[in-house]
Amino acid sequence: MITTHPQALCDALRRTIVGQQSVVEALVLALISGGHILLEGPPGLAKTLACRALAAALHGEFKRIQFTPDLLPSDVVGTRIFNQHESAFSTALGPIFANVVLADEINRAPAKVQSALLEAMQERQVTIGPRTHSLPDPFIVMATMNPLDADGTYALPLAQMDRFLLKVNVDYPSREEERTILERFAIEETLPEHGVASLDDVRSWRNAAHEVHLAPSLKEYIVELVAITRDRERLPEQAAHFIDRGASPRATLAIAFLARAKALLDGRDFAIPDDVRTVAPLALRHRVSFNYRVISENVDPEGVIAAIVGAVPAP
Repeated sequence: MITTHPQALCDALRRTIVGQQSVVEALVLALISGGHILLEGPPGLAKTLACRALAAALHGEFKRIQFTPDLLPSDVVGTRIFNQHESAFSTALGPIFANVVLADEINRAPAKVQSALLEAMQERQVTIGPRTHSLPDPFIVMATMNPLDADGTYALPLAQMDRFLLKVNVDYPSREEERTILERFAIEETLPEHGVASLDDVRSWRNAAHEVHLAPSLKEYIVELVAITRDRERLPEQAAHFIDRGASPRATLAIAFLARAKALLDGRDFAIPDDVRTVAPLALRHRVSFNYRVISENVDPEGVIAAIVGAVPAP
C-alpha cells in the first residue's frame, strides 16, 4: 500500500533544483527501480545538490566520495584496524555504507577502486576481512563524470558502465533557468526539503513497480529495441556506420524496470509504449559501443540512439 506517491518526491526535488527535469525524474526512476545512475556533465550543474536533496527528502543517510588517483579501495568500502589496547581487530566501515552515495568524478580513480565500488553496487554487500556486511536498503549510487576534462582520468570499461541502470547527460540550463538560479541562490542557500517520503515508502514503491503490468507485446518491443543494436544489417543507415557493439541483456532488463517505474510515477498500473520510448535512451546510451567515426565525423551519439529507437515500430 503506497501512502506517499513518488510524484511528491519529484515535486520536492524540483522545488530545490532549478531546471534539470530529466535529472530529477531519472533519480526517482532509479530509486524506484533499485538501480544506480551515472551523470555525465560539466561541473556546477547541481549534480551534488540533487544527490543531497534526494537523501534529505527521504530522511536517508548521504555520503560523498571524491574520487582521486590516490584513492584506495579501503577508502571506499572500509578496512580492518588493529586495536593495541584490546589486541584485536575492529572494522571501520567506509562511506559506501549510506542510502545515497555520491561518487564524484568516478573516472578519476584507478580501476581497482572503481571495481570495489561497482562490486558493492552489484552485490549490495561488502566483505571486509572475515565478515560480509550488507549495505543499507534502499541503496543508490549516483556517479558523476566530467566530459570536458580528460586529463588524469581512467576510462570506465564498457563492462563497468553496464552496471549502471541508466545514464543521464546533464546539460547547461536555459537563460530563464539560470536567471532563476541567480535569484534563488545568490543571496542565501536554498535548503533541501526534508521528510517528503520515508525509506519504507521507497520499498513500497519498488514492490508496486514489480506489480505494474507489462503486456507481452511490450516485452517483445523491448527485446526488439535491444536486439537491433546488435544486428548491423537491421540498424538504420544513420546508426550502423557508428556502432561497434550493441547492448547487453542488462539493457533489456533495465528498460523493463524503468518502464514500470515510469508508469508508476505517472500513476498507472500498466506500462505503455511511450514509457518504453522515454526510458530506452537512458538504458542504451552507455551500453552501446560507438566507434571512432562518431568523433571524426562530429556525430552526436544521442542522434544515433534516437535513430535506433525510432527504427523499431511500437506495438
